[in-house]
Amino acid sequence: MSGPRVLVIDDDEKITTSLRRALAYAGYSTEIAHDGVEGLSAARDSWPDLVILDILLPGMNGLEVCRRLREGGDVPIIMLTAKDDISDRVAGLDMGADDYLVKPFAVDELLARVRALLRRREPKDQQVLRFADLTLDAASREVMRGERSIELSAKEYDLLLLFMRHPRQVLTRDLIFERVWGYDFGGESNVLDVYIGYLRNKLEAGSEKRLIHTIRGAGYVLRE
Repeated sequence: MSGPRVLVIDDDEKITTSLRRALAYAGYSTEIAHDGVEGLSAARDSWPDLVILDILLPGMNGLEVCRRLREGGDVPIIMLTAKDDISDRVAGLDMGADDYLVKPFAVDELLARVRALLRRREPKDQQVLRFADLTLDAASREVMRGERSIELSAKEYDLLLLFMRHPRQVLTRDLIFERVWGYDFGGESNVLDVYIGYLRNKLEAGSEKRLIHTIRGAGYVLRE
């Protein structure tokens, strides 16, 4: 599954099943953890793009999970609770949560809040993006592999920028066509394969290790 990675930490199987289905349908890659200790470990192992975190959890409560996640990173966190209590909301926000929903909630509202938080974190054009020894300056459109400058065409640059903004995420062909070309070429077109080939040739011209990998039946991924 491509798209932003969402970790759901909740011990209610009905909720996790519902959220997994809704998030997958909306294009997110979803991981589930059913207690606080498992959830904290899963988050630290992969650092998802967003965490949906219940407060009332076995093993370690959601407030403590949130506090520990904040010590190690700035992943967006939406907290869930069955308690409609102002003190719970304040405690969650004080621990670093970005948003708050009280159970029962509408899945559409949760998805809207997920989209809003992820939009806030999208890299700005002025940001310098780095992956391994590859650097892309979105302001100057300069691309470097180590000390070597790489000249890219406009479409090659747009393609690399998409990968650099979603490292280690498998991007489907349909998603790449939509983001880079603006429409779906259809399943029979090989234009993407051709441009991936162009990009690889330029990125590996100095005999560097491959960074853009093919995931058969799924798409492509930028990873070491």
